[in-house]
Amino acid sequence: MSTSTAAVVAGEGVAAAPRGRRPRPPRHFSRQARFAPLWLLSPAGIVILALIVAPIVFLVYTSFTDYNQRTLFTGEYHGVGFQQYVDIFTDQQFWSSTILTLGFTAALVVGSLVIGLGVAQLMVQVGPVMRYVVTIVLIFAWGMPNVASAQVWNWLFQPGYGVVNWMITQLGVFGDQTSLSWTNNTWLGLFNIWMLVVWQAVPFIALTTYAAQTQIDTALVEAARIDGAGEWRIYFSVVLNYLKPTLLLIAVLSIIWDFNVFNQIWLTTQGGPNNTTATLGIWSYLTAFNAFRIGTGSAIAVVTTFMLMIISGFYIRSLLRSGEDL
Repeated sequence: MSTSTAAVVAGEGVAAAPRGRRPRPPRHFSRQARFAPLWLLSPAGIVILALIVAPIVFLVYTSFTDYNQRTLFTGEYHGVGFQQYVDIFTDQQFWSSTILTLGFTAALVVGSLVIGLGVAQLMVQVGPVMRYVVTIVLIFAWGMPNVASAQVWNWLFQPGYGVVNWMITQLGVFGDQTSLSWTNNTWLGLFNIWMLVVWQAVPFIALTTYAAQTQIDTALVEAARIDGAGEWRIYFSVVLNYLKPTLLLIAVLSIIWDFNVFNQIWLTTQGGPNNTTATLGIWSYLTAFNAFRIGTGSAIAVVTTFMLMIISGFYIRSLLRSGEDL
């Protein structure tokens, strides 16, 4: 047998060896090893149960009772079935707050996306130095706590000595507006809150869409330009088409966040005047902790949670679709 033939035979022997290997017997873990993952997850599980699951269970339970201010001192309450839900669905304020919440959420999402896309496009067009400056400014604006932002916003729009009222007066178009109170007018109050929330949301949207926009193949843009497409046509047909999955996820997340806006509204108008700027979250808080109708406030919160669960379903569905595309 030649050397090459021996090598081939030896190779066949090596290749055939795994086929003849006996299967390994099943590994036996000790009882302590089997429960190790459970012990490792226990701290996080306890925190979730204590801070999320237990309050939700108590919230749902309270919504079926007449829990009120008297209950806080005496501990006495009675089950009322679905009466709290009947009361809120027959209350005009519930429908006013629901319509306001849905419309205000839509205005916030559209405004945030449009301005955020504009800032992202601006970052693409400017030079590197200005891009770094814009990025740093956006990060600082994004990192500012919304409570601090709301307080600064109140100072800017303060009647008497607010900078914004002074600037409007200096235009000479609307007359003397130094004593204008933005929070005593429904539409001005909503516009004030809209500007605050959009200002806080734009940095995240601008930075995210800019990062996605930098991944677009420049060959696609150049090919469209060679075919005679203008810059607007390129932006709407190429850039936005590429950003569609990113924009979908941002839009759904923005809907969830803006639906839950509370701090900015409470720190600016507190739902006034006459509850005309009270979204579902504000109305639930006012009912539970100002009027001390805690059972009714819990029922409003439960209905609001169901609405958010429906919206979250669209978000999860979009995530699953993105995973399938990948």
